[in-house]
Amino acid sequence: MLPRSAIVVRFVFLAFVALLSACSSVPLPKYEKPLARTEFQTVRTTAYTHTEADHIAYGNRTAIGTTLRAAGPPVAPPRALPVNDYRPVAFTPTAPPQVGSAAADWSRWPLGTVFRLTSGGQVYRVDDYGFALSGRNTIDLYMPTRAAMNAWATRTETIQVLQWGSESESLRVLVPREKFRHVRRMVLELQGKWRAAAKMK
Repeated sequence: MLPRSAIVVRFVFLAFVALLSACSSVPLPKYEKPLARTEFQTVRTTAYTHTEADHIAYGNRTAIGTTLRAAGPPVAPPRALPVNDYRPVAFTPTAPPQVGSAAADWSRWPLGTVFRLTSGGQVYRVDDYGFALSGRNTIDLYMPTRAAMNAWATRTETIQVLQWGSESESLRVLVPREKFRHVRRMVLELQGKWRAAAKMK
């Protein structure tokens, strides 16, 4: 009888193989024209977590091998005080926000892109990608639990891009993985071959 650790490794390997074979037979998502690269964008957002069936093979790791991180809680706007209630308050610097992981098409939001949700102030960095995001104007936000993921569902959000990521770094990571169709589509877009990317099935 195999030891438990060997059974777990075998299960993860088989799940990974099944995922790869499924991706090769499933059509790519319908291509969407990229959004203009502006500071503020209105985008479709979804949520994911590391315990979903299509992510189990990767564990709690991003596409670049770092640990997936959840963003901090929403930032409440400061409460305005009536003029006659004004009292001087000593300045206390606020801690920097906890930056969460986000998955996206790296030809639209390159690896390392940092953005803020204007609705709640949470900050995310693009460090992951996924099959369902290739050729789409959708950003997938990492959530630490299934409950948080389900609560988010799908939302249209306005984001403020604080820093654009690197196209050259995106290509460095993606080119060796071009055997996967969704990765090939991102590479084509990053190379400026929009029509070829749009025609991929």
